Amino acid sequence: MTSDAASPLDAIFAALADPTRRAILTMLLEDDMAVTDVAEPFSMSLAAISKHLSILADAGLITQEKRGRVKWCKLEPHALRDATIWIQGFGQFEPIDLDAFERFLEAELGSPDSP
Repeated sequence: MTSDAASPLDAIFAALADPTRRAILTMLLEDDMAVTDVAEPFSMSLAAISKHLSILADAGLITQEKRGRVKWCKLEPHALRDATIWIQGFGQFEPIDLDAFERFLEAELGSPDSP
């Protein structure tokens, strides 16, 4: 995979890495919201919230538009499609039973406590 192909995924996962941004996305699942309404439940400045919103917008997870004097945020429902497809690629493997794997290793190699 080239770095160009990884860039959108990198931006999405970087945006999702922050709990405040995940909470904002959850709020936007309900409906579009004004930036001031998004900021309300958080104990941080409007500038800090705006920075979080900018990161989400740069990742393509939300869009922002000005309606009159108010800036609105909208969740982009298809924005997680590439990330979802990437994650689902790991579902093709059987789940690993780590306890059974540990028992297998102990049987093959001997117990870690044995000499």
